Amino acid sequence: MTLIKIDRQALLKPLQAVSGIIERRHTLPILSNVLLIRKNALVSLVATDIEIEITASTPVNANDEETSITVGARKFLDILKALPETSEIILSLQEKRLQLKSGKSRFNLQTLPAEDFPRLSATDEPQNTLSMPQNLLKSMIGLVQYAMAQQDIRYYLNGMLMVLEGSTLTLVATDGHRLGYISRDLGAGSYPRREVILPRKTIIELSKLLSDSNDPISIDISTNQARFAFGGISLISKMVDGKFPDYTRVIPKEQPKHLRLNRLELLACLQRAAILTSDKFRGVRWVLSNGSLKIICTNTEQEEAQEEIDVDYKGETLDVGFNVGYLLDVLNNLDVEQIDCGLGDANSSALITVPDKDDFKYVVMPMRI
Repeated sequence: MTLIKIDRQALLKPLQAVSGIIERRHTLPILSNVLLIRKNALVSLVATDIEIEITASTPVNANDEETSITVGARKFLDILKALPETSEIILSLQEKRLQLKSGKSRFNLQTLPAEDFPRLSATDEPQNTLSMPQNLLKSMIGLVQYAMAQQDIRYYLNGMLMVLEGSTLTLVATDGHRLGYISRDLGAGSYPRREVILPRKTIIELSKLLSDSNDPISIDISTNQARFAFGGISLISKMVDGKFPDYTRVIPKEQPKHLRLNRLELLACLQRAAILTSDKFRGVRWVLSNGSLKIICTNTEQEEAQEEIDVDYKGETLDVGFNVGYLLDVLNNLDVEQIDCGLGDANSSALITVPDKDDFKYVVMPMRI
């Protein structure tokens, strides 16, 4: 039975969109598969890891017959990638195998029943629904996602806080050593305050899938799920159940020492100094004095790097240490000419902001060197 006849690129694009969440090894073999659904004039591909479900659809010739099957995602994807760009794909069901034909190429792939594929159950009605341009959400995520924890025992840090209040959307990420904060006015809507924590994997997939266009993304937030719909893709994610730290207490209110620095100049100095750091110790010293900021790095082999930047500063001398990786992260992800840096004493966090804007804040805890 022929399922679909479709151009290679039209099938490859949605398959690539959903394949990112599929792990190579699973205790449940069917989680390594992608669910293929043919219904009317649409073919949909679905992938899940139990916590997240992504569906991507593409139009095909209308057909009254509805069919669904699951097939190994990795092999299916590799075959489509290897076929010529302009080729046509014919997918057919042969007993319990999926046959893929293209030109003189033939592949017969094992399948598993579609009814065994675990779908995220539909939740109750969304409590909040908002719409915004894809490029706005993509840029907001990019400004703070690197501050998320990766495998912290405090599971609520392995994700990103999304706060909706009034017409303002705020994203916050922290790993306990640094914190990223970005807030933007959506220009429409008036929402009661709502805080949810989205898993790290959800954020990473969104940042990959969102486009740089003004095309809209619709976000539905319900009690324990969030749904993102954009460009023929639907991503449903469970929430992280936990209490995110009070980020307002982490962001310093008063920083007596203020510097305005050229972002690229500071980035280059830190990159050079970081050459002498090791994987185990990534510390650099900032020595601030009248008119000068020195960046100093030493290692266990008694090697030393020193960089110096002229700054408009007069006041007490400060010697404070930071993890150079945390500083490089924020400088690489900002796209501005200058940054403002607020400093306290050797035991105080640094606050990095953008001149004349208060919607972005990045806090870095000091470290002993």
